[in-house]
Amino acid sequence: MNWLNSPPQGGNIADAVPKVEPKSRYGNPPFYIVAGKRYNVLPSSAGFVERGIASWYGPDFHGKRASSGETYDMYAMTAAHPSLPLPTYVQVTNLKNGRKAIVKVNDRGPFHDGRVIDLSYTAAWKLGILQRGTGLVEVRALDPNHPQTLPSAPAKKPVQVAVPGLFVQVGAFSNVHNAQRMRAQLLLSQLGKVHIQPGADARSPLYRVRIGPLSSVGAADLMAHRLEAMGLKDFRVVVE
Repeated sequence: MNWLNSPPQGGNIADAVPKVEPKSRYGNPPFYIVAGKRYNVLPSSAGFVERGIASWYGPDFHGKRASSGETYDMYAMTAAHPSLPLPTYVQVTNLKNGRKAIVKVNDRGPFHDGRVIDLSYTAAWKLGILQRGTGLVEVRALDPNHPQTLPSAPAKKPVQVAVPGLFVQVGAFSNVHNAQRMRAQLLLSQLGKVHIQPGADARSPLYRVRIGPLSSVGAADLMAHRLEAMGLKDFRVVVE
């Protein structure tokens, strides 16, 4: 079967329906470690919003046990997230085409630098990121206890969206001189455009050192490899 060219469910894909569920007995420790990296599990999803790179997983995991104890179904509207409580319902928006999908987070992952969520095959198809493999998205947690806050069905007409910027944030400093030193080091390494972005809190601002904007997810991955080769570890991909 050609997974990339065969629309699941004939292309008629319904969102997951948020409902009140207890936390899973599995997959919700205070923290866990994968490949030497510690991941802290959030006690609550309330108010959670993030932007970043989404990827997807499919046939190789279909039918296997998810972190929640459920069975992974690549045709269901589900996703994996490294830190949200299991389960959590989230609305995922493709920031390049405006498509939206509601999925149930019932698994852990992705464990690739710069990725914020791993979508099921069907969810990735609905959002239009299946063939490319990745996409720039916003992840917004939903509260099934308050149905009035759940998003309404998106408009069927094409949506004009502003293309977000893709950056790699190398550090955040309370002292601007430390940020300037980091920027100078990166400029000497000829990594491209490096700028310092102050935080919004004027009383105790953080000065964020960022490389970019970058042209693609591939460029962000390449930048991550270059930073790792320089011995820099505490960086993250930022979508704005």
